[in-house]
Formats: sequence, structure tokens, C-alpha cells
Amino acid sequence: MLLNETEGVILSFHDERFVDVDEQIKVIKPNKCESLERLTVGKIQRRSVLQLAVLNPLLLKSYDVAAATMPDMQEPDVVRTVKFPSGVKIQEIVEGEGPKAREGDLVEINYVCRRSNGYFVHSTVDQFSGESAPVILPLGDKEVIQGLNDVLIGMRVGGKRRALIPPSVGYVTEDLKPMPEEFGPRRSLLSHAKEQLIFEVQLLKIL
Repeated sequence: MLLNETEGVILSFHDERFVDVDEQIKVIKPNKCESLERLTVGKIQRRSVLQLAVLNPLLLKSYDVAAATMPDMQEPDVVRTVKFPSGVKIQEIVEGEGPKAREGDLVEINYVCRRSNGYFVHSTVDQFSGESAPVILPLGDKEVIQGLNDVLIGMRVGGKRRALIPPSVGYVTEDLKPMPEEFGPRRSLLSHAKEQLIFEVQLLKIL
């Protein structure tokens, strides 16, 4: 959904922001909107779109204009949300193939980070050119934010997960990874360090 447009589409999701592992969430794809009875379509103002985003931040679907996205990521019709003891909530979008990433592995990933209201913060994928600059992270290392360790451990190569990471397991110090090298993106990320952050992560390699 475009957060910077003056009109959009309202999806009839329930008010509950997240669910436990036993409940399934129906994710409505944009190209099937017209055929679904649960969909309410209408032109709305930007403020209404933002209000909807706050209700359902993890279910937001942003396009390239709003923020960088990772290619070849076809989402399933049903996405299950799992809550970890750390408070991290994860959705498995693409399962991937091969062995699972384990603690102690070096992994190469692409990611998009957003605020819980859907606004873009930082990405390894350029939102205009589509070019990527993946980062390499050591799993289980204290230099990596704890919440992202929870997300990456157990992923398979080619897999994609979307996660809501609470600040208590996020950027609790300014030297944690992943961190943009450029001053502007770095400052932007740290300015939201005390908020819940949404990460969309694609595992490219286990090194």
C-alpha cells in the first residue's frame, strides 16, 4: 500500500495487530482485490491510509515507490505469525531451500527496515535502481541486534521473513549491526531505535 499517495485501498482486516502461532492471517494480494468479498474499496485521504497502517503494520504491503522491496518474493495467500519469547513476531513469507542457518554461521542478507507505521527507514536495496548492497552478519554474535538473530536463525537460503522487533531486543546501543554506513540513514535509524521496527529479511547465502 502506498503511504505517500492521496488515495488508496482499504482492506477489511480485524483490529488485532498480531496473532499467536495457532491462528492464521489472511493476506489479500493487490491483484485479487476485486474478487474478494471481504475487501472494501474506496478513495481515501492520506490520513486514513496512515490510520490503517497503525492498525496493521506487519501486514503492510509497500511498493517500490514507497520503499525498496526485494525481488521475486511472491507472498502466499495465508501467512502465519509466530511470537518468540523475546517478543519478536515473525511471518514466514518464503521458506527457502537447503540447510537452516544456525547460531555461529556467517550469513549474507538483504533487508528493508520500516517503522511500525510502515514508513521507510533503511534498506540494502536501492528503492530507485533496485541494486542491492547485502550485509554479512555473524549469527548469535552480540554485535547483532538480538531480535534479528531470532529472525535469521532457522531460515533457509532464498527464504524471506517479515518481523516486528521490539526496542528491547533492537538497537539498545548505537554500535549494533546492521547499521548503515552513511550518516543520514544511520541518524534516521537511531532516531527510531526506541520504537518497534519492522524488518523484511531475505537470506541470500550461508557462508
